Amino acid sequence: MPFDSLRRKCEPAIRRLLHTYWRFSRAATLGVRAMVFDAQGRVFLIRHSYIDGWHMPGGGVETGESLLEALARELREEGNIELASTPVLHGVYFNSRVSRRDHVALFIVRDFRQDVPPRPGREIVAHGFFARNELPEGTTRATHARLAEVLDGVATSEIW
Repeated sequence: MPFDSLRRKCEPAIRRLLHTYWRFSRAATLGVRAMVFDAQGRVFLIRHSYIDGWHMPGGGVETGESLLEALARELREEGNIELASTPVLHGVYFNSRVSRRDHVALFIVRDFRQDVPPRPGREIVAHGFFARNELPEGTTRATHARLAEVLDGVATSEIW
């Protein structure tokens, strides 16, 4: 019985230690992206200063932030877009191109306001709404794949 007593006394400390280890050894990263469609059915894309290609707006979910809070923040920062209603979650994807622990939640946004287009800056160097058949050169493979899922009914992948 002395062993059981010792185990019970040590269990909270051991649990905290294991949870700390798991947080750092198994931590996952989570991002959000938005497929934003205007009234004409065009999709909003951005081009960053620090990575090649045209992408859907989005970014990382910060500590203490919900997916929708992160999405709203990223849309404001990258597109001067304000959500007018709750967007629809299309899917959650594993993004092994970033890391073995990265996941991306993709939302479909059709109800929004963009009173003034964003000004290109240090992070976002170009942006625009594009018709599906007029996507800019350099639109990423993942963007094409997600558009095919949403617009063409292609089966949703679990890989970004």
